[in-house]
Amino acid sequence: MDARHPDRLSRPRVGFLLGELVRRATGRTIASVLHKEIADPLGIAQELYFGVPDDMLPRIARQGPEGASPPPPEPGSPLDRVIPPGVQPTAAFANRDDVLTADIPSQGTMSARAVVKMYAALLGHVDGVKLVSSERLAKMAAPTFSGVDQVMGFPTTWAFGYSPARLGSFQSRPGSTFGMIGSNGSAAYADIDSGVAVAVMRNRIINDMSAVARIDRIVAEHFG
Repeated sequence: MDARHPDRLSRPRVGFLLGELVRRATGRTIASVLHKEIADPLGIAQELYFGVPDDMLPRIARQGPEGASPPPPEPGSPLDRVIPPGVQPTAAFANRDDVLTADIPSQGTMSARAVVKMYAALLGHVDGVKLVSSERLAKMAAPTFSGVDQVMGFPTTWAFGYSPARLGSFQSRPGSTFGMIGSNGSAAYADIDSGVAVAVMRNRIINDMSAVARIDRIVAEHFG
């Protein structure tokens, strides 16, 4: 499906498990659902994609520095087994046109403005657009699992598809913060109690969380 024309078949897209669940429930790809139900109503249809349209590729900020990549997982480890060599998170992989145009829910392409507006809409702060009810929002943010991540090997807590973690020293009430942190230091989250949404998008593949940690500290100091 083409993100510009959500009901027109263009090329095979890769959807993985979440994309297939959405397709079976709605009859549409996850890219078309994102476009029609979220990006278009919020006025961010040219800044929020799972599969970038071909004519938008020249506008994409490419990842750098060229050749950069995080340290590889230990050979034979669970992480090594779940990330095949061909899809290791390197700058070269992230910059491939076929990857950018593929419908991959785990690695969308977006501007910080677009994703923070989406999170603000989830909080109910965008006039004329209500993405979820207050009851649904509370369920989305509520922790549903705590334990050792069997792939990463460290303790973790998860909500429904979201992480409740914040990178600063301040931690929210469980069930207040929900979002996601990317491996290169990009991050986006919303906090129900303070009503604040935050997004930091980086085009450096180097694993550096300092920018979002500084912003999170500012949010905590001003909004609690």
